[in-house]
Amino acid sequence: MPEPLAPRQRYMPGLDGLRAVAVLAVVAYHLEFSWAGGGLLGVGVFFTLSGYLITDILLAQLGRGSIQLGRFWLARARRLLPALFAMLAIVAIWVAAIGPAQPPQFGQAIGAAVLYVANWQLVFQHVSYFARFGPLSPLGHLWSLGVEEQFYVLWPLLLAIGASLLRERSTASGLRPRLALATLALAAGSAVEMALLYRPSIDPSRVYYGTDTRAFELLTGAALAMMWPSARLRAEIAPRARWLLDGAGAAALLAVLALVWRTGEYSPFLYRGGFVALSLASACAVAVLVHPGCRLGGLLGAAPLRWIGERSYGIYLWHVPIIALSTPSGAHGVDLARGAAQLAATLAVAALSWRLLEQPIRHGALGRMWARLRGARWRPLAVPLRDRAALGLALGLLTAATAALIAWHPARESLASASGDPRAGALVSSVSRSFTAAAERAAAASSTRSACHAVVHIGDSTSEGLVSPDYLPDPGQRIEAQYGRVGATHQHYEISGARSIVERYEAQPNAYEVAQRWKRAGYHGCWVLALGTNDTADVYVGSSVGRLARIQRMMSVIGGEPVMWVNVKSLLPSGPYAEQNMRLWDQALVQACASYPNMRVFDWAALVKNRWFISDGIHYNTPGYAARSRLIAQALAHAFPASGARSGCVVR
Repeated sequence: MPEPLAPRQRYMPGLDGLRAVAVLAVVAYHLEFSWAGGGLLGVGVFFTLSGYLITDILLAQLGRGSIQLGRFWLARARRLLPALFAMLAIVAIWVAAIGPAQPPQFGQAIGAAVLYVANWQLVFQHVSYFARFGPLSPLGHLWSLGVEEQFYVLWPLLLAIGASLLRERSTASGLRPRLALATLALAAGSAVEMALLYRPSIDPSRVYYGTDTRAFELLTGAALAMMWPSARLRAEIAPRARWLLDGAGAAALLAVLALVWRTGEYSPFLYRGGFVALSLASACAVAVLVHPGCRLGGLLGAAPLRWIGERSYGIYLWHVPIIALSTPSGAHGVDLARGAAQLAATLAVAALSWRLLEQPIRHGALGRMWARLRGARWRPLAVPLRDRAALGLALGLLTAATAALIAWHPARESLASASGDPRAGALVSSVSRSFTAAAERAAAASSTRSACHAVVHIGDSTSEGLVSPDYLPDPGQRIEAQYGRVGATHQHYEISGARSIVERYEAQPNAYEVAQRWKRAGYHGCWVLALGTNDTADVYVGSSVGRLARIQRMMSVIGGEPVMWVNVKSLLPSGPYAEQNMRLWDQALVQACASYPNMRVFDWAALVKNRWFISDGIHYNTPGYAARSRLIAQALAHAFPASGARSGCVVR
């Protein structure tokens, strides 16, 4: 989140250019451009920049006597709150009026954003960073504002205490090396905590969102301000020094861009030093761009980048709601036309917010009106025309933006059929029930029955709809009835969201532990394993246990009993749950099957239809779960028929 300059701070156009680069990287990331897989690192650049600017302001106050906490916090509130509250109001109206439906935590997210604790709300609500299947949340990006605002509240107090305890030998130069060393020690502790808490293939949301584990980025900028105060920098420097600084700044910018290009949110490297490298590169770039004797600041502060940088706060606030609420349900990957329209809308709304809301309030429009009201001289016409125009246009902005976004949003009917809401699936269940029931009656009369009279079904969230009355209100469509049709009358279900064979999610047992428990209980029968979606993602993000080893681990506990694996598919073009990763899992299943005579693989991926997926590209709607239930049971009958005939490895 970009930190605006304080009114009394020397204008540094190069920093606006750096803000522009950072915010455009974040926007490109949320537009899903493949070359910006590390675009989220733009937030880290903002953190370091904010740490520098805020500390530079506070140290300047400290040099004049003491930190004026009240004025500092009021200035932060006047600058940051109006645009945030306007965005929250419009998004709340938008969602309430036209949708799409948001999870129950949406109201809590608004409250957390107002209180600037959105990052901890995401941590405590266990919002999974890896298993986030749903569409982009319109408020999910506000976690970074929480981190920064918590820094704004705590850091002035810590800085004042540190300055009083760590007396510098001489403050005439403005440098504070002892304080800088103490700050770097805190930063090192934060970075080490991130590295220690991070575990490959385990959801890193606690590490990613935590104020304590991201503080080193802000503290790196703060330490720079203690050794590189902007007020002490002079334009008159030797030509060689100018070339050296410009070269260092250019190299630092290239390093930031390389990290944006070559990394991603799932890269273990980021949590084991990558974010530290980003902070150091950002600090180097800031050090050069604030120096009045360098030419790089003038180049990066060119008019277009400066314009974007000045409005970067509004761009950051608005781009996620606009992208999230104007992208059609079920859309995945890059759409250049839609992305261009979303970027244009973001820039337009941010420009209006800057001109009509942020700038007038920043320069005292509300204060002047309040003073007149308290003085009992309130007359609307007595308010200066510029204030009336600014605040009136700001209210108009809220109304116009709401109306425009409502008109732009895809029709609600198109969302209902693909929504992840079980109620949306129920809208089409009556249709699917009629043709599915007929198909099942025909299948029951002629289908092969299974030799499996008892079955343990172990699955992840892609199996939840198989037993859910919300998705399958007709009991005959659920998998219990379908297994019964083929002769598996004794059924046991072990279905849990985010389940994988190796990793545990929220203290739930993994699939291997579930199978062990059943074996220890003396179970003998058949097994259906609808796993692999999360295992695929866990391998992608760095698990030390590979795909084939996971399959072998499950087969080792099951032993020689009949087992049918259901392979996997997704519609996602990139990330841990991408379809290309699912295909690797399916290939590993077939490879393992050759070593286990008791193993079969049901080729669900060859049969599933795209229209059966909901908008997340992972889970299914009512027709999808009805078909999945019926086809898994039929596949079990073909895999292990009552006639005893041996089938091949892959069941189609």
